[in-house]
Amino acid sequence: MSDATNRVPAVADLGFDPAALRERYRHERDRRIRPDGLDQYRRAAGEFGYYAKDPYTERTEREPLTDRVEVLVVGGGFGGLLTGARLREAGFESIRMMDEAGDVGGTWYWNRYPGIHCDIESYVYMPLLEETGYVPTMRYAPGEEIRQHAVRIAEHYGLYRDAVFHTRVTELTWDDDTAEWLVRTDRGDAMRARYVIVSSGTLSQPKLPGIPGIEDFRGHTFHTSRWDYDYTDGTPDGGLTGLADKRVAVVGTGATGLQAIPHVARDAAHLYVMQRTPSSVDVRDNRPTDPEWAASLKPGWQKERMENFLAIVSGEDVEEDLTQDGWTATSQLQRQMISGALDTTLDPAERERLDELADFVKMNEIRARVDEIVDDPATAEALKPWYRYMCKRPGFSDLYLQAFNRPNVTLVDTADHGGITRMTETGVVVGDSEYEVDCVIFATGFEVGVSGLVSGTLPVQGRAGHTLLETWHRGPRTLHGFTTHGFPNLFNLGSMQNANAVNFVHILSEQANHIAAILAAARKESARYVEPTREAQEEWYDTLVAVGRDNSKFLAECTPGYNNGEGTRKASPGTYNPGPVAFHELLAEWRERRMADVLVIDSTTS
Repeated sequence: MSDATNRVPAVADLGFDPAALRERYRHERDRRIRPDGLDQYRRAAGEFGYYAKDPYTERTEREPLTDRVEVLVVGGGFGGLLTGARLREAGFESIRMMDEAGDVGGTWYWNRYPGIHCDIESYVYMPLLEETGYVPTMRYAPGEEIRQHAVRIAEHYGLYRDAVFHTRVTELTWDDDTAEWLVRTDRGDAMRARYVIVSSGTLSQPKLPGIPGIEDFRGHTFHTSRWDYDYTDGTPDGGLTGLADKRVAVVGTGATGLQAIPHVARDAAHLYVMQRTPSSVDVRDNRPTDPEWAASLKPGWQKERMENFLAIVSGEDVEEDLTQDGWTATSQLQRQMISGALDTTLDPAERERLDELADFVKMNEIRARVDEIVDDPATAEALKPWYRYMCKRPGFSDLYLQAFNRPNVTLVDTADHGGITRMTETGVVVGDSEYEVDCVIFATGFEVGVSGLVSGTLPVQGRAGHTLLETWHRGPRTLHGFTTHGFPNLFNLGSMQNANAVNFVHILSEQANHIAAILAAARKESARYVEPTREAQEEWYDTLVAVGRDNSKFLAECTPGYNNGEGTRKASPGTYNPGPVAFHELLAEWRERRMADVLVIDSTTS
């Protein structure tokens, strides 16, 4: 008997009607669908560009650079840091880190809102712990500790040596004569690099709701990724005394809202939580690291723990769950959105039926938890999530639901109005009701895929003047998601055409290992450049199509949100669906047997 059949009782014993739940899910989805889709948001640019301004580090003027480095790493988050670290270990000295932020850290540089923690266990999420001799202080570390760890990595590997910050690449142009990239930036730089590695992330630019009248509001506003402690006082640990006499509206109840709202609720005179779609909120159970456990760790402990976590959430068989948290307990429910192994002992239709029932059971538990915690029945009902488990990123908190029992907190359900109706000089309007506030905090997340090579916002001109956008007019064509024919020595980190996972830092770690190995081989063989053939790209694309898993029906039935592009995104062959464990094994075998395929020793091109 398969594990799937053991997950749920017989339908007659469920205690609920699956058909009725499906209908409720459809109803709640339809309440929230907007005809403008992704156009309901506006960019933090132009007249709203101040929302994206760096409030943490003052920009320092400098002379434009016209020098040369061997490797340019664009992006100072964990992907860029891991790549820089592995290249240092491989013997590369001339490495330049570049980021639009004022320092390393990526999302942990920008996000410093009160209550911020990682939601993946820190012992598997924070990379290079053993290499840097560090053990996190908590099971789910606070954001500032994670940011400081990013700094620790940069210092440990000497990555600050040639780094430039508050700098954005504006153009990449391949010079075939010198086998180098000419790199232009918004600081007037015209530097050169033999290799360019782009790890700028897909969630870097804050987005704002396109609320009519937002520019008319005369109170104070800011985005959570640029938290204004000059206004609120306090730190990421709380103590927002500047809000003691303020009426505050927080717009958004995703992962950020779950963490920030309890602190605002505790310190504001009154808090209005503007909710369109509630998050699922399961138990977090954060706690300090046990010193005895930390002292008992043996060499190789983090690699073992990371691989154990990845195997479990990827659907692989393991003897022991070393993490035992909300992610590893729901691994099978994640298969609709996260690549991984499936139970092949069942007919696909039967597997989906059983998975759906298990999903219903889990979501019923989450909705029951709302009733157990929230005192007011009407508020509790509005906080219940009515959708499949992976339609939105699952949330975890032991503080969020409890905040709605405070007398100074009001939940405003905006679902029937498609969000906030408009803003006035003094408040926020939902339907016919106006809520007068002194401050509006936008916890509305980030634009999806507006940075890096995938978005096309970075102009890239490869061999013979061909642009990357032209080359990808039928959709991206890559080898394993990293490289593209016609664009030598250019590498991309991310989830495109490779693997994904809950702990994406682990994916980035494997990608960094892979790229460092390729560059080390290129150096050893005195290769002129690294470039896949067109045939290799097409072979990889065909592989992705062959192993593809169509989740378009699942996405269409989800409530609008990030995962389905506000109800507009369709499935595409963008992920290696056997999962990250299988993908990493595939890469290891490729490095052993076929790496020479991408090493061009002379100037001949195919």
